[in-house]
Amino acid sequence: MLIPMADVPRWHAERNGPDSIAIVHGEESLTWNQLERRANMRARAFMAKGVKPGDFVALGLPNSNVFYENSFAVWKCGATPSSLSYRLPRGEAAAILDLMKPSLVVGGEEDWSAPNRLPADFSPQEFSDAPIDGPIARYWKAMTSGGSTGRPKVIVDHQPAVTDPKVPPLVMHERVRLLNPGPLYHNAPFIISHSALFEGGLLVGMPKFDALEALRLIEKWKIEWVNFVPTMMSRIWALPKEQRESFDVSSLRVVFHMAAPMPQWLKEEWIGWLGAERIYELYGGTERQASTVIPGTEWVKRKGSVGRVEIGAAKVVGEDGRDLPRGETGEIYLKAVEGAGTTYHYLGAEPKRTKDGWESLGDIGRIDEEGYIWLADRRADMILRGGANVYPAEIEAALMKHPDVGSCAVVGLPHPDLGSSIHAVLQVREGADADTVVQSMPGHLADLVSKSKHPESYEVTSEPVRDDAGKVRRTMLRDERARWMKEGREFRMMAAR
Repeated sequence: MLIPMADVPRWHAERNGPDSIAIVHGEESLTWNQLERRANMRARAFMAKGVKPGDFVALGLPNSNVFYENSFAVWKCGATPSSLSYRLPRGEAAAILDLMKPSLVVGGEEDWSAPNRLPADFSPQEFSDAPIDGPIARYWKAMTSGGSTGRPKVIVDHQPAVTDPKVPPLVMHERVRLLNPGPLYHNAPFIISHSALFEGGLLVGMPKFDALEALRLIEKWKIEWVNFVPTMMSRIWALPKEQRESFDVSSLRVVFHMAAPMPQWLKEEWIGWLGAERIYELYGGTERQASTVIPGTEWVKRKGSVGRVEIGAAKVVGEDGRDLPRGETGEIYLKAVEGAGTTYHYLGAEPKRTKDGWESLGDIGRIDEEGYIWLADRRADMILRGGANVYPAEIEAALMKHPDVGSCAVVGLPHPDLGSSIHAVLQVREGADADTVVQSMPGHLADLVSKSKHPESYEVTSEPVRDDAGKVRRTMLRDERARWMKEGREFRMMAAR
């Protein structure tokens, strides 16, 4: 039974009761009836600003109840929401908006120079809150991603804005009590938190992740379902044992993790704490070609696997382009059930690694005889920092704009909490003072890339980092420095203050 996503608040207000709580952030709660009425008002405000069916609307908003008033308002317009970090610097925001060409931007920084914008705190009070029966958006979401070319891209999901409230996804259930600890400009938190609402559940959101607060909320609201990235799980596990175990988390049925590799030792600790039957892992991309889910009860028998593809297909391809037999390591390619291009399309990019309808997310691994995928590494150009994909080319392009940088390379170094930290190797131009160049970097990068993409450490050399063809052996640089760190060998790492 499919219903428009735009009608979800009204649907559950009628079935759960208009005064039942839908969303909570901090001390503020939003009932289903309030969500419906406020989304209707905002939708009419958007239409008055020129939003039409088929348009994109960019949302630059922090995690809050108001975020969902806006996302449902976009669907009520028959338009597609795209969630952006509300703190994107001017240059990065401009590049994304130029690709997407949204008819409206809600929130974000004033210096984004959006041609049509409403501030985050705008009030739609003069508009009617009566029900809206509009067209269904062709695409339900459009999420952003960095790119290996140094340019952002927008991933437009081909699923229309309809949902079946009687068919919960990802081992959820109707009226699930779900905690969202992640930022809504990332794909997984956006999908998962809205999915809880589609099922008529209670969504408890966190404006910003905090390990103690997450446990407190699980206990207070008797949370049943939560998705963490491994960095969050690491921070919870790093709490003193007596503090971590002082909270009642017995209500938890499902703890999902995704978006970054999970250290085996950490997963084993969580399984020992909560039980294997509660821990699940998902592997897949925003593009939705195919994905895996592995419950902890399967994982303990195949430690390190991310599971089997149940919808779609996966295979392993060697460097020479031939398909490899089961058990051999190569690049993993995925294929959607109905073929390439059926689940998404890009704005600002074309699929780079394709082969006869198969596409790669850039992962290296193997598939065993039973079809279980085992990841060995990501392709060398990607850094996974705290569950987020960071592409070196984007940062390198910004670093190269500095007048005293001749060439550069960005690599990920092992980090006990974030998984990887961002390290930049700079060739400083002759005559420039290395320390001065490094200390100027935060200001130089401020309007070029997000703060989360700023290098945590720098290394300065007088030798060119790239060859005459502009190529850099990034894997060699990364592995060499990782080995030096493991051996305790000193090399000069400078931090920008």
